[in-house]
Amino acid sequence: MNTTKTLENGILTVLLDGKLDTSTTPQVQSEIEADVESADSLVIDMKDLKYISSAGLRLLLSLHKKMMAKGGMTIINVNDTNMEILEFTGFADILNIE
Repeated sequence: MNTTKTLENGILTVLLDGKLDTSTTPQVQSEIEADVESADSLVIDMKDLKYISSAGLRLLLSLHKKMMAKGGMTIINVNDTNMEILEFTGFADILNIE
């Protein structure tokens, strides 16, 4: 799992590349939380995310809750497979997905 982060004008953008599962989620969480405190809002780019497990979904929910007190969180470029997972679990109704 690779993450690429950019922080511009208070917006932290995180590009996820690989599988967000039980083995990779703790590393990704540490990488995002290292910068999320200094961000006003968060954008999660799932363009290259091949798979998301329940551990990854918990991370998204945790980040969503944290960012609600700030400028919010947006998820972009969700592929069909991951959108199915988000819809099936009800996360599509909770998260801001564009």
